[in-house]
Amino acid sequence: MNEWLMDMGRFVVQMSILTLLVVVAVVVIARIKSEAGERVRLRVDELNDRLEYRRRRLTMAATEPSARKRLAKAFRRDDKSRSRAGRKQTGGSRSTVWVLDFQGDIKATGAGRLAEEISAVTAAAAEGDEVVIRLESAGGLVHSYGLAAAQIDRLREAGLSTTVCVDKVAASGGYLMACAADQLRAAPFAVLGSIGVVAQLPNVHRLLKRHDVDVELLTAGEYKRTLTVFGENTEEGREKFQSDLDNIHGLFKQHVVQRRPALDIDEVATGEVWYGHDALEKGLVDALGTSEAYLVARMEEARVVSVRLEARHPMGKRLGLAVREGVGDGVERLLERLDASRWEKR
Repeated sequence: MNEWLMDMGRFVVQMSILTLLVVVAVVVIARIKSEAGERVRLRVDELNDRLEYRRRRLTMAATEPSARKRLAKAFRRDDKSRSRAGRKQTGGSRSTVWVLDFQGDIKATGAGRLAEEISAVTAAAAEGDEVVIRLESAGGLVHSYGLAAAQIDRLREAGLSTTVCVDKVAASGGYLMACAADQLRAAPFAVLGSIGVVAQLPNVHRLLKRHDVDVELLTAGEYKRTLTVFGENTEEGREKFQSDLDNIHGLFKQHVVQRRPALDIDEVATGEVWYGHDALEKGLVDALGTSEAYLVARMEEARVVSVRLEARHPMGKRLGLAVREGVGDGVERLLERLDASRWEKR
């Protein structure tokens, strides 16, 4: 019995060492790959084909088993007829709808990827093509969203028809981007507007003064610093800060008016937000409807192609992202379960 326990102990130690070596090897390989940097790939999806594939699967599932073989033959005949019709078309007479996505954060970090995607689309698009941008953003930094809006302006300058679809929110900087489109569509309960500028910062000068802490702030230039966190703010500094905000607000309004001249800018540039139906009445959008409904309608007469640049993360980062997403999903499910438990019958 003792010998068996010793053999088992040696086996456990050996397996532990082997596992440790494998983990070290994985970490080393991940570090080497991460040093090589992230690679980017262009992902292109034919949304027409995806929709047709799903339609056929559901149709097949709803058909009696005895009739499925005949249905499959009918599908193959349809494919052949569409293929022949496609070969008869010359010069690419069927237009293409290029679909891009933008998910905004406070720094509009997706603007760089959007710029590259727009460069790719403008290089490949033909006359008569359309670009649809599914945009979601509650706004953020002025200069960041100004750059993102300028990217959408490039589509107009390239002569491409542009449609922005908002399913959830395009407010502040998000609306700054959205109004650059030729057509702006929103879901019935999407949030739009917030044509305004906001800035705030705490000031702990009195707290520091109460504890005999002095803060020296030296500047070169009369308005290099107007309001501060630690120093004593002056009325002159507040007025200058407010003047800067008013100036940015004026630029925001000018940007919107140039792209939507029929809009009553004085009525809507109050910083308020409106939901879909009210936004349509105010002229902030051109039509109501979800992005999915619009794209499905466009599929009746055009190829609809989704374009997206994706970063190919190193192995170590992929493992970290997987762990983070797993933990996040677990916490989210726990919170949902706790919230749902309040409504359960006792």
